[in-house]
Amino acid sequence: MKKNVLYITALILGSIILNSCNKDWLDVKPKGTTLEANYYKNADEAFTGVVSCYDPLGTEWVKIYASKIGMLNSASDECSAGGASVTDIPEWQVWSNYTLEPAKGPQANFWGRNFTGINRTNTLLSKLDAVTMDASLKARFLAETKFLRAYYYFDLVRLFKNVPLITSLLAPADFFNVEQASPEAVYAQIEKDLTEAIPDLPEVVASNEGGRATKMAAVALLGKVILWQNDNSRMMEAAELFEQVNTSSNYQLLDNYADIFRPDNKFNAESIFEISYSSVAVGYWNNYGVPVGEGLIYTQLCGPRGYSGPTYKAGWGFNPINLDLVGLLKVDPRYKSTVLNIDSLEQAGVASYEKGYENTGYFIAKWAPMTEFLASGSGDPILMWPYNYIEIRLADTYLMEAEALVRAGDAGRAQQWLDAVRARVGLPSVPATLDNIYKERRLELATEGHRWFDLVRTGKAAEALQFKGFVPGKHEVLPIPLEELNNTKLKQNEAYL
Repeated sequence: MKKNVLYITALILGSIILNSCNKDWLDVKPKGTTLEANYYKNADEAFTGVVSCYDPLGTEWVKIYASKIGMLNSASDECSAGGASVTDIPEWQVWSNYTLEPAKGPQANFWGRNFTGINRTNTLLSKLDAVTMDASLKARFLAETKFLRAYYYFDLVRLFKNVPLITSLLAPADFFNVEQASPEAVYAQIEKDLTEAIPDLPEVVASNEGGRATKMAAVALLGKVILWQNDNSRMMEAAELFEQVNTSSNYQLLDNYADIFRPDNKFNAESIFEISYSSVAVGYWNNYGVPVGEGLIYTQLCGPRGYSGPTYKAGWGFNPINLDLVGLLKVDPRYKSTVLNIDSLEQAGVASYEKGYENTGYFIAKWAPMTEFLASGSGDPILMWPYNYIEIRLADTYLMEAEALVRAGDAGRAQQWLDAVRARVGLPSVPATLDNIYKERRLELATEGHRWFDLVRTGKAAEALQFKGFVPGKHEVLPIPLEELNNTKLKQNEAYL
């Protein structure tokens, strides 16, 4: 019998790994492994369990460099995989050129990250009721845990469509009998978790709790889940959820677009749900050559390879920006905050760099390795970049509400949200049509990991990604990881058989 069954199998057997993790609000620093049966006796231990549920959000290494942003950018029409050569992180390359196979691609990394999170949330949800602690604090912990389970399942159902729906701890004998649920059942569970979470989540969090879920983060995610399902009869329902977020006094668009992404401006007024990284913990390479740390390794990955010059440190050359997106952005005020034109620096004689695989001369600015944020002291600084990733921000929810309203037949109200996004960067009003809203999303959210999902969701992937080898009816989802099929009842997505 194969040893490697469901990825979740290895995660459930007898213990929970209580990692210190990349949350600015983390004060508890547990060490080692604590047996699950002896844990969750008080509020402090319950809090540590909550921390462990958040921890997979920031995962950047599963079996490879597993940056969610990097993998999604590679698959989209915004970027190529890049790197040193076609063999550099092949899991990114095969999604970028759509030569995916069940045993070849990024799927095991998405599967592992999200089922790790689901296992931890299920573990905590099975324990919290019995913990002696303040009732309101327990309610918040339960709400955060349900929010996170919904988040992890939303990623899985969008990426794979057909996934197991596991909402409780399984006995070892049941591992081999898990079957995939219908996408409809998974979406129903996601909506249930978010609906139950919303009342007990705080409107805001303390300054030392940045990265924890809030009420509006859950409301925004619920709206996004409904939008993704493409049922036009529910578009007004989605719009009303986004309206709650967009009219909240706790959020506002920043005056300066570039300030959204700066590491010294984390958890700003535009941020609704943000995944936190830090340069505080020492970054190092373990004995197996695996990076260990709390920094955003993607910053190192997407920097220009072999760079020598002002402002930036050398990166590894991944995700060079495709020329089509560069052309669209060159006439847009967001260009300089999105695109680094390293070729122009070289041509001016102030910098040089190595032309990596699929080089265009243009690199991602939003997470570029700026020398002013390079960590000092002990550890490897390339594993300690302090940039955060904003998973949901206000301009995104403005545009999602505009889309939902247009699809519900209310283009008049949609206009104000589209206008607000454009006015922030000094652009004039354009009619609130779906095409204009989708174009605005492309420009506003460029290289932030949303584009591939948007193309699939709107049915535009076949046309936009044809030049990369995208096959309609197949590449809208990833294959189920081959190792997850061995000796289980899981079935491969049909197009990959």
